[in-house]
Amino acid sequence: MVKAAGIWMLLLALACPDHMAAAFHSEHVQAVGQAASHNNRTQAAARSLHIEIPESPVSSGRENNQHHTRHLHPFAQDVVLIDAGHGGIDGGTSHGDILEKDINLEISRRLFMLLRQQGYPAVLNRDGDYALSDDNRWHRTSSRHRRDLSQRKQLSEEIPTKLVVSIHVNWGRNSSKRGGIVLHQSEGRSKALADAIQQQLNQVYRNRNQIMVGKPYYLLNTTDVPAVIVETGFISNSEDRQLLTSRNGQMKLAEAIAAGIVHYLTAL
Repeated sequence: MVKAAGIWMLLLALACPDHMAAAFHSEHVQAVGQAASHNNRTQAAARSLHIEIPESPVSSGRENNQHHTRHLHPFAQDVVLIDAGHGGIDGGTSHGDILEKDINLEISRRLFMLLRQQGYPAVLNRDGDYALSDDNRWHRTSSRHRRDLSQRKQLSEEIPTKLVVSIHVNWGRNSSKRGGIVLHQSEGRSKALADAIQQQLNQVYRNRNQIMVGKPYYLLNTTDVPAVIVETGFISNSEDRQLLTSRNGQMKLAEAIAAGIVHYLTAL
């Protein structure tokens, strides 16, 4: 099972958009020089990153500096970081043999491709069924859950990130509850992003759900850039469950989230 490599192969797809499909399966990539870092965690991440960076002509001191910067980091622009919730041993919520982690990944993959197709740089933090806590060797805690969360947050600090969108599935004791709900930070930009996505989800579900402040959530409380948690629907509701588990439904939800993100970014 590929874990950390899976993340970095997705980073490779972003750095080389003209060869994205090939980049996902390339067996021959150049190692990038380590980026200067203020701590060992970032240095470790730089050591694990392998990427091909195209050469550029050098004709001035300024171009020299830009050329050097590109070799230190493969991202020319801030990215939309897509957090596919749960994974591996952590299945999230469930209904019978339907697991949240699988739904999260399918919607996240579609969201990643939609944003890329529209020209927005995006990164997906896992491309398979594994726990991000397994990649965390720097957070000294016995809590696997905390290692998982801190690993997700750490990625937003190691790459230039414009915003974070974390994809999840909801569950409720009352099976009549349905629709998407977006949680946001106590911060204006996060609230604006949440509102833009919520409006699009409400069109899919034909309801009037409201955004909420996600006070108890680690990712929202510790991430410096605007971040939201998108609860894409209730697995406990039969209508939502049908949407969440079908290919067409997953695409509709990904399209709604993408439209909200694009609306937010173009309104900035």
